[in-house]
Amino acid sequence: MIKKNPLGRGLESLIPKSSEAKNISEIDIVDIVPNKDQPRRSFDDEKLIELAESIKQKGVIQPLLVTQINGKYQIIAGERRWRAAGMAGLKKIPAIVKNIDNENERLELAIIENIQREDLNPLELARAYKGLIDKYNYTQEQLSNIVSKSRATITNSLRLLTLNEKILEALSQNLISEGHARTLIGLETPDALTILQKIITHNLSVRETERLVKKLKNKHNTPEEVSKKDEDIFIKSIKNEIEDIFKTSVRIKHSGKGGKIELIYKSNEDLNRIISIIRGE
Repeated sequence: MIKKNPLGRGLESLIPKSSEAKNISEIDIVDIVPNKDQPRRSFDDEKLIELAESIKQKGVIQPLLVTQINGKYQIIAGERRWRAAGMAGLKKIPAIVKNIDNENERLELAIIENIQREDLNPLELARAYKGLIDKYNYTQEQLSNIVSKSRATITNSLRLLTLNEKILEALSQNLISEGHARTLIGLETPDALTILQKIITHNLSVRETERLVKKLKNKHNTPEEVSKKDEDIFIKSIKNEIEDIFKTSVRIKHSGKGGKIELIYKSNEDLNRIISIIRGE
């Protein structure tokens, strides 16, 4: 059964309008603790210093969003502001206190807040998605609804985690881009690491990396095998696209020049929803 999205309209529903400004409190910085499940793991020191200087001059313009846990205030959104405020020497910081007891809802909010601000790097985002799936049993479809991303986007993000740790470390350190990392998915580890080194050493573009990977695959496989793999990738891409349109599971059975596409529905209501999409209603 699909979980109801506890966020309603999203993060904006938790941020007060001007008429609710009286709900903002000044909280001692030492009484605030970060969220252990905060999806963001890296904080750029240079940018933190810049933010700290801004806070010294103008103060904290946007309050933190926190919830009370075990006598402390745990950050839901705004850890970067909290860190910079501490660097700026502030003793207190403005915050909105919300009663959020549900642990997975706190993680949802943290992910959404970072996504809206584009603060997460690709690896942090993938690990955050995986955390919701592994720890709270979310499906990719539920994640798609929560973070307003297509199911294919969620799937592609999670695939990054199949890469070797050395590649993930290079991605985390911005030595390679997400596009570079994606081209290495599915390669044998020795081949992937060899190409990784070439990307870094020769500053290869994503397009150049793709050509290198294709050349390597053609070297390892017969023309028939290359053709079959290209076909499988195409079918999988089409499958993801159809699933994104109909928001349901899809099976594609391809054989020779023909085949069939199956749309999976779980109830009469689900069937009616799919029919409405087909009819363009």
